[in-house]
Amino acid sequence: SVEAILKATIQVLLKVGKERLTTTRVAARAGVSVGTLYQYFPNKSALLRAALQRHMDEIGEALQTVCREQSGSSLEQMGTALVTSFLDAKMKEPKASVALYSVSSDVDGARISREMSLKANRAIVAMLATAKDELTTAPELVASMLQATMAGVSRRLLESTSPETHYEKLRDELVFLVCVYLRACSKGSA
Repeated sequence: SVEAILKATIQVLLKVGKERLTTTRVAARAGVSVGTLYQYFPNKSALLRAALQRHMDEIGEALQTVCREQSGSSLEQMGTALVTSFLDAKMKEPKASVALYSVSSDVDGARISREMSLKANRAIVAMLATAKDELTTAPELVASMLQATMAGVSRRLLESTSPETHYEKLRDELVFLVCVYLRACSKGSA
């Protein structure tokens, strides 16, 4: 039921917008009674917060997974995989990402984003510490720069009029930028 309700929340949000989204509309779309919805979510804000939390958790899990998978790789492989995984997660459902981005300030999105960012940062730092190429810049600083750069590009992408059209080009440019930065932060650059 919870999964159906959260999916319905996104569908209703996309169809009618955040101002016209109601628990009644979401319950009808999910095929549950309003009473059932209220067992899980006491109000519209709780519903939107849960949908945003689920979205951010998926992105965080994608980042943690790629960081584990890339352990021991070269910095360039790590950077490429990190960017690709992050943007793929953000662009899995671009319209839903845009809709959730639009409600994030209404439902404590800054806190949710900060929590996901801290978990991702720890995973990126741990991954960087295992790189074949040794960093000359502190891994914590490198991880922060990577996250800020990825977040900026994803925001630009989601704020564009047609994110799907620009996705591949921006992803490729971001991979290039990240790989050049990582090379410059390693012992191999001189």
